[in-house]
Amino acid sequence: MRESVASRRRRMLAAVLARGEAGLSALAVELGVSVVTARRDAEELARAGALRRAHGKVRAIGAHATADGAQGTTAAAPPAAVTPVRSTNTVALVIPEFHSYLNEALYGARRALETGGLRVCVHPAPRAALATERPLVERAVAEGARGLIIAPRWRSAAEESDGKWLAATGVPTVLLERRPGPGSPLYPLDSVCSDHRYGIQLAVEHLRELGHRRLLLAARDDSPTARAVRSAFGAVLAATPELTDAGQVLSSPDAGPVAGTHEPGVDLPALLARRRATAVIVHSDVDALVLVEQLVRTGIRVPEDCSVIAYDDVAAALAPTPLTAVAPPKAEVGRTAAELLLLRITERVAGTDAGPARRLELLPRLSVRGSTGPVGWGAAAR
Repeated sequence: MRESVASRRRRMLAAVLARGEAGLSALAVELGVSVVTARRDAEELARAGALRRAHGKVRAIGAHATADGAQGTTAAAPPAAVTPVRSTNTVALVIPEFHSYLNEALYGARRALETGGLRVCVHPAPRAALATERPLVERAVAEGARGLIIAPRWRSAAEESDGKWLAATGVPTVLLERRPGPGSPLYPLDSVCSDHRYGIQLAVEHLRELGHRRLLLAARDDSPTARAVRSAFGAVLAATPELTDAGQVLSSPDAGPVAGTHEPGVDLPALLARRRATAVIVHSDVDALVLVEQLVRTGIRVPEDCSVIAYDDVAAALAPTPLTAVAPPKAEVGRTAAELLLLRITERVAGTDAGPARRLELLPRLSVRGSTGPVGWGAAAR
């Protein structure tokens, strides 16, 4: 079947975005058309603002020739006044301020977007204020952002329902490590997440294989990832009937908001001893590092007396006893989100059907280090 004009122009745009610059003759060969047809397609894409025409070649918006002939990207010149200046090669990334987990995802997204000829503008949402993403997004869109990758803070489940404004930005939008429920106005948006159910399954199975049956999940409850980890742990326990002495608790006094039967401010070492738990999974890495220090001070050895698994693997390997950790594919999540956004931008410029929303999940892995060991190891060592 003969390829449509829109499909051919979408392939041309994708090729140029990936390289920064391409010759018309080479594009004609690659697309299987005449140079005249390739030139006509390039002119139409340039007219639409998707590409920049040059003599015998086309360039991605934002690409420039360096002194040695290599291609790069450049930001638009700063505005001379406070009036926003439209930009046609910018993508906005909005993430919570000082968030080490999402910073790795941001790095993966940035590399993919810049390779695609787009300039990345990062907008960190301040930690102290609530509902700060909206003005950041609205300003980015007003200044001409062609797309948006965003990880709303959503400290509580109730905040996730306030998303009508984000669903109506008018630009392609991809949610990063966020998966709103079917009742949310954001449910139809593209999203890329880690499969936290699988990550928790890896951790629990590892401890089961080591003989542990008395487990605790010490987790935060103040972010979508934390709530996903808690929900995943409950689902895994429901499918593992022999773990009758397992439970969950807040990982630190500031890990709320508190819901249900969580125990704010609990003394974790004392709770582990009281419940005779032999292993604990801790979200996040920082809380896991703090817990290990507390255990050492109270005479509980890791892993001889208590095995510890961290969830995030941002700083787990830096502990005095490197921590076994669930490692969500953070950079890959960012890269995949960026590639999905590039696809949406390309489809919009080419005037093709955007197709159904994508809801993608990437699998974490388990990095086994020195903080986990067989149950009863400590008694045998004594």
